Parts: sequence; C-alpha cells; structure tokens
Amino acid sequence: MAELHNGGTFWDHLDELRGCLIRIIGVALVAAGVAFCFKDALFGIVLAPKSSQFALFRWMGSGPFDIRLMNTGLTEQFMVHLRTSMYAGLLMSSPYIIYVLFRFVAPALYAHERRYSVRIVGGAYAMFLLGTLLNYFLIFPLTIRFLGTYQVSPEVANMLTLQSYMDTLLAMSLVMGVVFELPVVSWLLARMGILTDSMMQRYRRHAVIAILIVAAIITPTTDAFTLSIVSLPIWMLYEMSILIVRTARK
Repeated sequence: MAELHNGGTFWDHLDELRGCLIRIIGVALVAAGVAFCFKDALFGIVLAPKSSQFALFRWMGSGPFDIRLMNTGLTEQFMVHLRTSMYAGLLMSSPYIIYVLFRFVAPALYAHERRYSVRIVGGAYAMFLLGTLLNYFLIFPLTIRFLGTYQVSPEVANMLTLQSYMDTLLAMSLVMGVVFELPVVSWLLARMGILTDSMMQRYRRHAVIAILIVAAIITPTTDAFTLSIVSLPIWMLYEMSILIVRTARK
C-alpha cells in the first residue's frame, strides 16, 4: 500500500471521510426526494410485473391475469412509498457513491492496485445491476404470477399485501445481484491461486446440480420451462467464470 493519502494525519483523513459521507448522504437524499415526488412513475415501474400486460407475459402469450394488492395498516402505504423512494434514491446515486468512495481510497493504493480496484469495483457493480435487471424482467414476474395466482381451492382467495410484494421484490433482487457476482469472485480467487479453471471443469456436474437447486429456490414454480429459463443465465455465468479464471491464471 502507498503512504496513506500523501502522508496526511489521521484527523485529516477522518475529516475527508466525513466530507465524503456528507456528500454521499446529501446526493442520496436528493435522489430519494426526486423519486418520492414522482410517485406514479415510480410505482408504475415497481408494480408492473404483477400484471399480464408486463412485457414478459405479452412475449410469452400468457393469459390475462391481474394480481390485486391490499393495504392492512394505517401508515403502511406511506411507509412503503418512503422506503421505495429511498431504495430508488440509492440506486440512482450509486455511481456517484462508488466514485466518491473510490476517490477517497485511491491515494492509498499503488498504480497497479488502482487498476485492479477499478476492474473489480466496476465489474462487481455492473454484474450486480445485471442480476437485479434479470430479476425484475424475468424471475420476479414469473414468481409473483405463480404465487399470486396459486390456490389450493377456489374457495380460498389470495389477499396479498403491498408490504409482502415489496419485501419479495427487494429480497429477490438482492439475491440475484449477489448470484451475479460469481465471475468477479471467481476472478479474485484465481488471482489468489485458490481457484483454477480445471477445478471448475472437474466439478461442472456438481455445479449444474447446485444451479438447479438455487433456481428452484429462487422461483418456486413447478414447470420445467420456468426452471430452465432461470437456470440458464446462472449456468452461463458459471461457464463465463471458467473462461475468466483461465485468463486470470495466465
């Protein structure tokens, strides 16, 4: 590691960190405020996957359905609006947040460490966004259609709450974002000499079984079509990780 921030004192670095955090919080709050004001547009995006008019279901030729959500608490809708705006604000301001944090850390790194850091942080951020987008456009709509319309008997009606819908969307987005970090983690392990491409090829069958299990947990549907279209991107990530590990080892 290079000398920390050009030899400044601990208190200088602490003041600089405080300034970074203040700027980050300020930008995130402004972005959240903008999202809060555009409520119709925000929830038009968030609630779109529960309708048969969503792009995925129109492409699949799915039959008409519309899952109705209900509110059970006096302040629940307002709090969901507030939390969703905060999440949207963090997502919109995330490039700036990463940039500010990297500028704070960069002076303490050697030139080659900065290059590796840019690759790791940029790759991890891009893969996380890709995972969340895949969840929004593919996995979550299939899940909410299955669970929202599933009935053990016509006499038992589904009454889904807005809070349950939002919690499921957030949790699945986080899971898929983490799953899509596989190539980045594989690259790091390869650079440390822990993982090799031959090892990943040798355990490919085990990986396929693990991928099917993960896909079954993420999308609790019973049809093979849904399971396959969820498993395929994760399997492609594994195959891509083999190539990345091979390159990293060289």
